[in-house]
Amino acid sequence: MFPGLLLKIVLLLLLTLTDSCWASLPLVINTWHFQNAAATAWRTLRSGGSALDAVERGCAQCEMDQCDGSVGFGGHPDENGETTLDAMIMNGNTMEVGAVGDLRRIKNAIGVARVVMEKTKHTFLVGESASVFAENMGFTAEDLTTNTSLDTFKNWLNNKCQPNYRKNVSPDSSASCGPYKPGAISQKKRKVEHLDISSHDTIGMIVINSTGSIAAGTSTNGANHKVPGRVGDSPIAGAGAYADSTAGGAAATGDGDVMMRFLPRSPPFYLAVELMRVGVDPSAACKKAVTRIKQHVPDFFGAVICANTTGGYGAACNKAPGFTTFSFMVYNLQSSEPVERKVDCI
Repeated sequence: MFPGLLLKIVLLLLLTLTDSCWASLPLVINTWHFQNAAATAWRTLRSGGSALDAVERGCAQCEMDQCDGSVGFGGHPDENGETTLDAMIMNGNTMEVGAVGDLRRIKNAIGVARVVMEKTKHTFLVGESASVFAENMGFTAEDLTTNTSLDTFKNWLNNKCQPNYRKNVSPDSSASCGPYKPGAISQKKRKVEHLDISSHDTIGMIVINSTGSIAAGTSTNGANHKVPGRVGDSPIAGAGAYADSTAGGAAATGDGDVMMRFLPRSPPFYLAVELMRVGVDPSAACKKAVTRIKQHVPDFFGAVICANTTGGYGAACNKAPGFTTFSFMVYNLQSSEPVERKVDCI
């Protein structure tokens, strides 16, 4: 009787264990099912690279792989048919950040972001000037357009530029292409459409090495058919990602135009890290960050991954039409390869 009861208790405990209970260092965790990115970051760590090296090379792998068409060259053209890139990297030991937005002609956006951090006293460079800076720093200028992105752009034009991100303009942006001019403010509520999650994907990555140094980074080509010049949340510290080696790290993916709006109040993913500082479980910290936004925008598309200083990790996502579960990759000493995890959205 007692052996049977003991077995039931053990099984119950196993069923209730969270991912953070299997904490170990080093750790690589990244958004979505981008396995090659996690594997590259892990190899970098195991070959003696720093947490920053691992984040840079892991995100760069995704840029080269053109992950889901949402990272790197040849994806998500803007209204002019051009692909531009956003990226950031953060050193959790020094709290230094390097970021680029609306980067043109340069494939390795995360690499440029790191050079901004290490070779300037600035944090964030944008647009054409960021591209010229990258060229001056030795990065090769290349056309980021591919046949795939060109076809995407042509199909969009043939579909009367639908969908797009314009509102309150003339002619009616829901029925025609531009050029647009200011129009009357519409009182009509925008209907919630079935979500194309690939139109907003970002790789967000957190790496913790064996001594506890934390780095985080992001890379994306932004929203599909965005207004030229648009920069999302991905390259913004506290919105796209955040790292503090005394507390933990967080990285996000989703609708950056919504998620960055909460920076002035209390950056949600900075909040997640601060919650972990006081001992909150990473999964609970992620959920709190998502709930902060959900209170104001119930149907927003977004997800976040979190990791604490001991290698515990978690994730959370907001349930929206077409988005009910979120996948992320984990690589630590518990496995011999990257493992895909999933969470149900709240």
